[in-house]
Amino acid sequence: MGLTASFQIGRSALTASQLAIQVAGDNLANVSTPGFSRRVAGLSSTPGAGGVGGVSAGRGVSLVDISRRVDQSLLTRLRSSVADQEAALVSSDLFAQIESITNDLSEFGLSGQLNEFYNAFSELANNPLGAETKSLLVEQGVSLASFLQGLRSDLVDLRNQVDQQLSGAVGRADELLNEIASLNTSISTSELGSAENVALRDQRDVLLEELSGLVDISVVQQQNGSVDVRIGSTPVVQGGTARGLDLKLETVNGELVAKVVVPGNLEERVFPESGRIGGLIQQRSGLVNQTVDDLDRVTSSLIFEVNRIHSSGRSFPGLTSTLSERKVTLADQTLALNDPNNVAFSELPFAAGNGSFKVLVTDKATGQTQTVSIDIDLDGIDNTGAPGFGDDTTLADVQAALDAVPNLTATLNANGQISISASPGFEFGFKDDSSGVLAAVGINTYFTGTNARDIGVRQQLIDNPNFLVAGAEEGSNEAALAIVELQNKSLAALGDSSISESWRRVVDRTSVSAKSALTRADAEGQVRASLEAQRAAVSGVSIDEESINLLGFQRQYQAAARFIATVDELTQTLISLV
Repeated sequence: MGLTASFQIGRSALTASQLAIQVAGDNLANVSTPGFSRRVAGLSSTPGAGGVGGVSAGRGVSLVDISRRVDQSLLTRLRSSVADQEAALVSSDLFAQIESITNDLSEFGLSGQLNEFYNAFSELANNPLGAETKSLLVEQGVSLASFLQGLRSDLVDLRNQVDQQLSGAVGRADELLNEIASLNTSISTSELGSAENVALRDQRDVLLEELSGLVDISVVQQQNGSVDVRIGSTPVVQGGTARGLDLKLETVNGELVAKVVVPGNLEERVFPESGRIGGLIQQRSGLVNQTVDDLDRVTSSLIFEVNRIHSSGRSFPGLTSTLSERKVTLADQTLALNDPNNVAFSELPFAAGNGSFKVLVTDKATGQTQTVSIDIDLDGIDNTGAPGFGDDTTLADVQAALDAVPNLTATLNANGQISISASPGFEFGFKDDSSGVLAAVGINTYFTGTNARDIGVRQQLIDNPNFLVAGAEEGSNEAALAIVELQNKSLAALGDSSISESWRRVVDRTSVSAKSALTRADAEGQVRASLEAQRAAVSGVSIDEESINLLGFQRQYQAAARFIATVDELTQTLISLV
C-alpha cells in the first residue's frame, strides 16, 4: 500500500466522521421533536486488497447507513395501549356527563320530582274536593312531565353529540389512511436499492400512532418498506392504496344505529373495539342508549299506572264530553286491541287485558246515576277455544259499547279518537276498570303520551283541574291514595321494583360505571406512560450520549486531518529525494 492509499484512508475518515457529526447534530437538534427517533450512523471498515508481502491492510472507513433506533414490537404494544386509553377516556367522559345529567342527589333530581308528585296526590287524598289542591296537583304533573322530557332531551342531545364526535373521528381516520398510503408510496420509491428513508418512516409512525388513538389497528410491515393497516381482519391500507372509512347512521327496529364501513361497491362493515371510535360506538349503543331506554321504561310505567287508576274514577263535577288521547288508523280500529298486527296498540309499552269497566251517567237535575258495565275480551282465544283474535275487543267495539250507554254518544272521529259526549243535563264518569282499556285508549286519563319523549298532562285537566279524579264517589279518596301507594308498589314491568326504586337503580348503575371508567382510564394512562418511557429509552435522544458521540467524532475528524497532514509531509519528503 502506498502513500496514495493512505490519502484515501484519511479522506474516508474525514468523510465518515463529518457525516457522523451531522447525525449527532441532527439528533441534538430534534431532542424535543415529537415522534423523532434517534438516528445512528452505521460505520464499517473498508477491507483492503493484498499489500506488501502479502499482508492486507484496511482501506479506511465508510458510512454504511443511517438507521433509526426503533423497537417494532414495542411500537405495536404502544399503539394498542394508545387505543385502549382513548377508549377508556371516552367512556369516562361520557359516564361523567350521564351522571351529571341524571344527578339524583338533590331535590331537583327525578326522585325529588316524583316525591313532590306523590306528595301532591297525598294532599288531594286529604282534601278530595279542594279546588286549589287540584290546581296545584295539575301544575305538579305538568312540572314532572316537563322535567322528564328535558331529562330525555339532554340524554338524546348527548347521543347526538356522540354522533358528531364519531363523524369527526371517522373523517380524521379516513384522512390519516390516505396520508399513510401516500407515505407508503414515497418510502418504497425512495428506498429502492438504498438505505431507509428515516424521516419519512418517522412521519408515518406519527400518523400510525394518531390513527391508533382513533381506532384499534394492526400494522404489517412489507419488504419494500410500506405497511399494511388492518382494523380487525379488514385491510384499510394496502401499500399505496387507502380503502377509506365512512360512518353510516341507519334506523334499525326504530333505533338509530351507528356503523363504520369501508366504502365501495360492496360496503364492508368494520367493528372497532377500542380507540376513540370504538369507545364512542360502544358507549353510544351501551350506557347512553340504555339510560334513555330505562328512562322511557320508568316513565311508561308511571304513565300507565297513574292513568289506570285515574281513568277508573269519577270527577266532581262529572264530564259532559271528552276525547280519547290515542289516535288509531282506520285499519287498526277493527283489529283486536291485543292483535300483534294492530300497530297503534302493539307498539305501546303497556297493554290492556281481559276485564271490564263501568260507565256512570248522572242526571244532574235529579242526581240519579245509572251504571252500565262494559266487558272487555282480550284473552287471545276465539269462540272455538283456539288461539286467535277474531272475537276479541276492538277499538270499534269499545266505541259501540259506549255509544250504546243511555244518554251517551260515542263516535270515532277522523283521527281515530273516541269522542264521548253526554246528553244535555247529564254528566258521566267511570269506575272499576279491571281491564286497563281506558288507560290504553286514553280515556279519562291524567297523563298523555307513552314515554319520556312525549309525556304530558291531559289538556282537559289543564283547562279545568276540577276534572281531576280523587275517587269513585264524591268526597272519596281511594284513587288518590292508590297513586300515592305507587311510590312503594312493585311492578312486573320494572322487574318487581317500584317506579322510584327502578330509577334509583339506574342512577346507582351510572355512578358505579362512572367510577369504574375513571379507574380504568387512570390505569390505561399508566400503562401508556410506561410504554412511552420504554420507547424513549430505545428511540429517544440522550443529550449526554450524543455529546459524547460528538466529541468522539470530532476527535476522529481531527485525527484524520492530522493523519492526512503527516502523509502529506511524507509525500513531500519523497518528492524532494527524486
